[in-house]
Amino acid sequence: MLGNYLIGLREGLEAALVVSILVAYLVKTDRRHLLPRIWLGVGSAVLLSLAITLGLGLQSRKFTFETQELIGGTLSLVAVVFVTWMIFWMAGAARTIGHDLRGRIDVAAEGRAWSLVVVAFLAVGREGLETALILWTNTQAAIGRDLAPTAQQTAEPLLAALAGILTAVVLGYLIYRGAITINLSRFFTWTGAFLIVVAAGVLAYGVHDLQEAAFLPGLNTLAFDVSHVIPPGSWYGTLLKGIFNFSPATTVLEAIAWVGYVVPVSYLFFRTTRPRPAASPRPTPVPEGSNP
Repeated sequence: MLGNYLIGLREGLEAALVVSILVAYLVKTDRRHLLPRIWLGVGSAVLLSLAITLGLGLQSRKFTFETQELIGGTLSLVAVVFVTWMIFWMAGAARTIGHDLRGRIDVAAEGRAWSLVVVAFLAVGREGLETALILWTNTQAAIGRDLAPTAQQTAEPLLAALAGILTAVVLGYLIYRGAITINLSRFFTWTGAFLIVVAAGVLAYGVHDLQEAAFLPGLNTLAFDVSHVIPPGSWYGTLLKGIFNFSPATTVLEAIAWVGYVVPVSYLFFRTTRPRPAASPRPTPVPEGSNP
């Protein structure tokens, strides 16, 4: 469940930062009368995200097992794309997000009344849609192959993500009030590295779903089976499954997908987040004919 908590925390913190920047800038520029437009956009984005989350959960119950596995595997792949984009975007945007948003506000405030509503809606709605899709796939992974999941199985991943979102809201408020200062670059670097492993697990799980749907081959060709060492029903097996989507019986195609994702993405991520050395000053040119 830690993976869901971190996803909720990261997505929620990004949305909270966006809202706090929008609100703080309007307050500092003495444009408080525009705040209701911001809250209208935020509220609309939250309601849309909740509706999509509930819709995915209700609709999936009407499918056959093979169809559900095919849809679940496909959405898992889409979720991996979203998580990967989120990791790299936040790694590069942590230093400039405030400047970019303030520019959008100035343009929107001079336009029509609904312009600020659209700015807030798009800024928060994108995070909400990503979170809804990722949470749905992670909830499916936590439930596993159980066709009659218990309420606890369904609720635990959502509660973990909700706890992360609530934590992000508190952090966003404290940042707005100036009570704490977070090194965003360091925060997104560490959580980004962790989420690379989480995303690799989601990818492997999606590949397994597609194998069960008979869309991909090799369902019975195992790379390893450590079920006797890590029983799926044990507390540590459940922990590894909940956080990393680790399967004690992993197919060859799942293992290839996991390694093929982690290695290049980790390399590119740490290359992106690596501090750049300061440029050395150029020596002052010496005029010709002068003594050194």
